[in-house]
Amino acid sequence: MDVQRVAVVLADRVSPFELGVACEVFGTDRSADGIEGWEFGVCSPDGAKVPSWSGFGLDGLSGLDFAAAADLLIVPTCAPRTAPPPEPVLEVLRDARSRGAWVAGFCAGVFSLGYAGLLDDRRCTVHWVYEPEFRRRFPAAVVDPQALYAEDDGIFTSAGTVAAVDLCLHLVRRLRGVTAATTLARRMVAAPHRAGGQAQFVQAPVPATAAPDDAMVAEALEWVERRLDRPFTVAELARRSGLGERTFLRRFSAATGTTPHRWLTERRLDRAQALLEEGRLSVEDIATACGYASAAALRHQFTRLRATTPSAYRAAFRPS
Repeated sequence: MDVQRVAVVLADRVSPFELGVACEVFGTDRSADGIEGWEFGVCSPDGAKVPSWSGFGLDGLSGLDFAAAADLLIVPTCAPRTAPPPEPVLEVLRDARSRGAWVAGFCAGVFSLGYAGLLDDRRCTVHWVYEPEFRRRFPAAVVDPQALYAEDDGIFTSAGTVAAVDLCLHLVRRLRGVTAATTLARRMVAAPHRAGGQAQFVQAPVPATAAPDDAMVAEALEWVERRLDRPFTVAELARRSGLGERTFLRRFSAATGTTPHRWLTERRLDRAQALLEEGRLSVEDIATACGYASAAALRHQFTRLRATTPSAYRAAFRPS
């Protein structure tokens, strides 16, 4: 997807944080960091002033005609959830999908996508607090309440507030590559990549500042990051952490919200993407550098989890 114009669509009282995430990622000039930007606008029906949850108002907004020509439309949380947004908002969302644009909903903004009929028979996620209500209102949606964010044929949804950051970085990865997303995450002091399938419940998001055992897990993961060309077992990582295997697995899940195998696979594919973007190594050499026994093994995992081949990914991100 070639995304040049990004529009945030507001309907009523908006969450300042979620709006700010979209503005920070897509509306801030990052050219000094080597990241190509987007044409960006915040829209409301007729460009009308929109209040925020925090008591201040937003004016100087664009009208929905800006969103009608956007390649990516983002809907943050806009109260209320209990009623559809204005019909012009629903129309611009439906029209976006009919012409192939991407549409994303943050947290309770996912309700707006449901009211527009965009989530029928599609995989999506929503904040765990809203799951029962969401299922009642949109029984045809395929809800994964555990996921941080989900993607289904150009429809993107994220869970609780901070998951909007994860979804936006995922979108940047899709649009500008893993190097750009990692650079942006570093500027935002955010985790470079939390997979969409990671659980919403993470007891220790920053393991190194938690209990000593969790700090040992974090040290082991940093050690693995520097040696992704090697094979690893859970037993080896547990020994390095000074923990038993069962204790290590429990601590790992509490700290990261995922399994060691999935974490290691994602880290290896992240490195493969970065090396593909650089363009210097062959796919065979990249497979070796990322711990795969063969280029075929890398292609299999890359295609399964990135929905494209290494060669096609390299072609998409080859410097012009």
